[in-house]
Amino acid sequence: MLHTLLGHVATWIISVISAMGYAGIVLLMGIESACIPLPSEIIMPFSGYLVSTGRFELLAVATAGAIGCNLGSIPAYFAGQYGGRPFILRWGKWVLIGADELDKAERFFARFGSLAVLIGRLLPVIRSFIAFPAGMARMNQAKFHIYTFVGSWPWCFALALVGDRLGVAWRTDPRLGEILHKLDAVVVAAILGLGAFYVWHRVRALRKG
Repeated sequence: MLHTLLGHVATWIISVISAMGYAGIVLLMGIESACIPLPSEIIMPFSGYLVSTGRFELLAVATAGAIGCNLGSIPAYFAGQYGGRPFILRWGKWVLIGADELDKAERFFARFGSLAVLIGRLLPVIRSFIAFPAGMARMNQAKFHIYTFVGSWPWCFALALVGDRLGVAWRTDPRLGEILHKLDAVVVAAILGLGAFYVWHRVRALRKG
């Protein structure tokens, strides 16, 4: 069931980007940065693939992704500022956020201070939750958004670049295209399997908590 659900999510992500262009990237990355489990690892590589087709520009794709990260971080920041830890622990379960993720983000922020926002945006898992402790600490909002953008842009660029390079190789090297065609079902199954495991792990952890 989870495999089917994640497959539908991936299809929806691709449809949104195909239909809305750069605005779709902003929208989807905004949802991801609002701590809703929507994988940037699908959003940005597919956007990069469209760069390889000539539809998008690589720098514009990375910038659109970073803008989306900024916009999506706003509700998470204010949830931390006005709701604090009790609010997040009460309502976070609906987007698979538990005490463990919040603890990691808080420890990371306590260690690095405001720079945690910039550094954390380059790290899987931490990047999705770092806005909460920033809001709880009432970090200066201008600095918060600057650090969020600067930290998010390389992440978005790197993922888009992967998609771009694979797209170019797919069309220019028949051998690679043949290999990928044979393996695509395995790759899709692996991606969906990892996604399903992540969701299952989070649901299990939240039930225990």
